Amino acid sequence: MDHPRLVLASASPRRRRLIGWLGLPVSLTAVDTPEDITAPLPPAELACSLAVEKALAARAEGALGTVLALDTIVVLGHEVLGKPRDRALAREMLRRLSGGKHEVVTGVAVMPLGADGPRTFAVSTPVTMRELSEEAIDAWLSGDEALGCAGAYNIERHLASVADDECFNNVAGMPLCHLYHALASGESCGVPEGLVPPVATCDEVLGRRCRLGPVVCGAP
Repeated sequence: MDHPRLVLASASPRRRRLIGWLGLPVSLTAVDTPEDITAPLPPAELACSLAVEKALAARAEGALGTVLALDTIVVLGHEVLGKPRDRALAREMLRRLSGGKHEVVTGVAVMPLGADGPRTFAVSTPVTMRELSEEAIDAWLSGDEALGCAGAYNIERHLASVADDECFNNVAGMPLCHLYHALASGESCGVPEGLVPPVATCDEVLGRRCRLGPVVCGAP
């Protein structure tokens, strides 16, 4: 049986790298959507609505197969933080996040070819930000990543941490095990040929033993 091609609608280098951990052939595209985080919605609904906009835009631009789109937001108290528009705002975000706790929510939209709309789900992860000195903030902002990250940081650069029973890669922008579960269920588009659980690769690359992944994936 032929299985539909998976199309990742994202320009994020992190997401484009992480999707490979599922063992699937993937086509890549990028879409330009407003990513308006001011809508008066609960964080999970907001993140999903932004992901849906990306999936629909990718389909409208001619993407074939099953379109996958994601959007990640940072929630600090009752405030939603997206990508900073400039380094001054990035610095402000990092100062506010420094030494405290926040939530990262990623909305996922999976839209099979021929579907009227995407299936969505969201994953929320508690995050602890380490204390950031002005020197550390300066060093981070001297690079070119901050403006492309919700909350102005990339967890892969060791600015923050999550517990071993939480999803590290959700904070990086792609809840891999939850995505694996959604694809393996076959509810969205049939089980893609070659799909593998990402738990072992994730543990090896990150040098940790995730307690959440095996539960979500149903792996031993």
